[in-house]
Amino acid sequence: MPGWLKLAYAAWMVVWVPAYWVQYGPGNFLWLCDAANFVVAAAIWLESPLLFSSQAVAVLLIQTLWTIDVVARLVAGVHPIGGTDYMFDPSIPLPMRLLSLFHVWIPALLLWAVWRLGYDRRGWRLQIAFTWLLLPATYLLIDPERNLNWVWGPFGGHQTALPPLLYLLLLCVAGYPLVVYLPAHLLLTLWMRRVGRLLP
Repeated sequence: MPGWLKLAYAAWMVVWVPAYWVQYGPGNFLWLCDAANFVVAAAIWLESPLLFSSQAVAVLLIQTLWTIDVVARLVAGVHPIGGTDYMFDPSIPLPMRLLSLFHVWIPALLLWAVWRLGYDRRGWRLQIAFTWLLLPATYLLIDPERNLNWVWGPFGGHQTALPPLLYLLLLCVAGYPLVVYLPAHLLLTLWMRRVGRLLP
């Protein structure tokens, strides 16, 4: 990894972490997208294909949908997906909202890193294991009203069709691993096989 990237990302984390801590509280770092920033920092300094691959699997789909939702709100005035309303909340300082634009550039960084270092297919399994730790922690530690990682219901709402623990179990074993991570894993595998950078 280039030295300038290591320093630039470290400088960004020095700004982003305390700003988010003050504005949203430490619990906010349990969001998958926020937690990914710490793993990406480690991946950059360790130059780890495994860590980059795990986070590419984790956030490519989520952050692409986040970007689509923000752009749709800017262009058409609607949130087709939801979850980005805070970006247009005037009670949140504009600099804080601008810091959330990492959702736009992190996918590009991850794709570049995977292209440069190769895609480690173990990243999918590593991210699933990480999710099995993160989602129960979110469920136990964070106020249900905040519904971080949608552990109480999809798209920021609260579901009532299933017992909460059964819903959480399904989210851990099928929701994120199969609906979110598997498509990214398959696409990255296909891409990297074609360019000869799929790691054994």
